[in-house]
Amino acid sequence: MKRLTTAFFLLACTALPAASQTVIDELNAYWAEVSRTVAEGDFEGYAAAYHPDAVLVFASSNQSVPLQTALAGWQPGFEATAVGDMTASVAFRFSQRLLSETTAWEKGIFHYQSENDQGTSGAMVHFTALSIKKDGRWLMLMENQMAEATQAEWDALAPGDK
Repeated sequence: MKRLTTAFFLLACTALPAASQTVIDELNAYWAEVSRTVAEGDFEGYAAAYHPDAVLVFASSNQSVPLQTALAGWQPGFEATAVGDMTASVAFRFSQRLLSETTAWEKGIFHYQSENDQGTSGAMVHFTALSIKKDGRWLMLMENQMAEATQAEWDALAPGDK
């Protein structure tokens, strides 16, 4: 019975179609839009990239919070960026992407940087994102920020498609 179950599982996995280039292009555009919202301080645009019930996980500190809670804490930074009191940027590189036409699980590193009159700060963080395509739009359901990344780990991931 175990062999039959294993054989069925392997057959089912090999029968799954690979994501189309269109899906990859859509998700690359999604991440480019997230980067734009951070750089421009577009808080509403950033919030719109997430499902209303999205969850943010901080694995390194064993916390899970509704994204709305995290957004409330991040809003002042977006507002400071929008009026020019701060600059901010975020870039994404991926090591693994499991995609279908309507679902995406992505693993990679994001590199966030900001600067204001207090100085410069930044972080490179290993993360995973779980997203769905709903009504023609990609929305993140869950973001899991796992651990700090090193410059070498960032450099090892090529920018662009994975």
